[in-house]
Formats: sequence, C-alpha cells, structure tokens
Amino acid sequence: MRALSPEIEAEGGISRPESLRERIYLDLRRRLQRSEIGPDDRLVDTEIAAAYGASRMPAREALMRLVHEGYLKGSTRGFVVPALSLSDVLEIFEIRRLLEPRAAALAARDLTEPAAAALSAALAEARAAESGGDVEALILANIAFRSAWLGAVRNARLAATIARFADQVQAVRLATLRDAATRRVVVAGLARLHEAFLRRDAVTAADRMAEFVAQAEAAFLALQEAAAAGGRPAGARGSPGRSPRA
Repeated sequence: MRALSPEIEAEGGISRPESLRERIYLDLRRRLQRSEIGPDDRLVDTEIAAAYGASRMPAREALMRLVHEGYLKGSTRGFVVPALSLSDVLEIFEIRRLLEPRAAALAARDLTEPAAAALSAALAEARAAESGGDVEALILANIAFRSAWLGAVRNARLAATIARFADQVQAVRLATLRDAATRRVVVAGLARLHEAFLRRDAVTAADRMAEFVAQAEAAFLALQEAAAAGGRPAGARGSPGRSPRA
C-alpha cells in the first residue's frame, strides 16, 4: 500500500477508536477521488489496518462501505478499483445529465456566502492550474468547485449520489484533461457556472450545468475516437482503449 495521506501522517496514525472506520473511509475516498489509488493497486484489509494503526475490523468496514458506494470492488486478493467499460461511462453521463442540472438549480437558489467564496477560490485555482498546464492541480480545483456547489444542495441524498458517480469515473478526467484544449473548455465552463451561481440564477445554472456535462461527454467521446484512429489506449474497457471521464 502507498504512503498515508499527509492528513493521516501528520496525526501519527489514527488514535480515536470511535472514529476509526469513518476516518479510514474518508482518507481512502479522498485518495480515490484524486486517483492516487489506481486499477493496479490492491487494498487488503490487514495491510490497511496496519498502515492506519488500526485493528482489522474498522479497516474492513471502511473498505466494504467503499464497495457499497461503488468506489471499490472485492477480488480474490483484496479490493480494487472497478474497471469501467465504455457503456458504464456513458450510463454515468446519462445519470449526470438527469441529476446535475436540477442540483445546480437548487444550489444556486440556496447558495450561502461561504459557499460562494469557496466557488470563487476554486475557480481561481482552476485558472492558475490551466495557465500553468498543471493537470493535477486542475483536477483538485475541479473537485473543490464541485464540492462547494454540492454543499449548497439541501437534498443530501441527491448531492451524495452525484458526488459518488463523479468520483467513480475520475480516471476519465485524468485522461481528457491532458489535452490543453479540453482544459481551456473546462475552465471556461466553470467560469460560466460560477457566474450563474453567484447571481443565484437557478434557471441559468441548470442550463449551464447541462452544457458543462455535455461538453465533458463530448471530450470523452473524442478521446475514444482518437484512440480508435491511432490504435492507442484511451481508458474505458470495451472501447478502443481504456479510459474512464471528463
């Protein structure tokens, strides 16, 4: 298993029994969101427990929760990141098209000043990352932007569902954002969403979110077509290569 996250390392392991499972779960989910755990990594409950200074039970419970939410799947030798097929990714885009515009409208309606400030900070980070060609920083800024507006959605189940589907196809974003033109489109889309959110304009926020998701799907499909033409892996299993999201 790779090194612990800075948050856990700084604390010298996990010491509060009542929060062991939750804290292991949150740290592993954070690493999955950032694609720090890849398809070739295997997570074994005993190794996770040892790495976090915990017993096997809370480690296994955290891993099983991640399985239940679709972040991991069980295998004969531990837990792994699911390999998504092309149809899997397209189905997730379909779900996003149905859910995210409505959620964006709700977020615009109920956006608080702290959430607005978080959106502005995330957009600034995204612009800086795009200008510097820093793909990893742009991914983190995108996650921060999404977390900020989803945090304004009062329907917690809706927000959690959207977050899970977005996280499950995180690897596609890694692939598509390596293209400079796609990075510019993503940042422009975030800026348009930011404007609608700050105006508390629910209708415009919904429309722009629908457009943003459509652009993400188009970028993913373009990647697949380019991989097919060049005979190179793209990211999603069942496609001409193997790629998961934008």
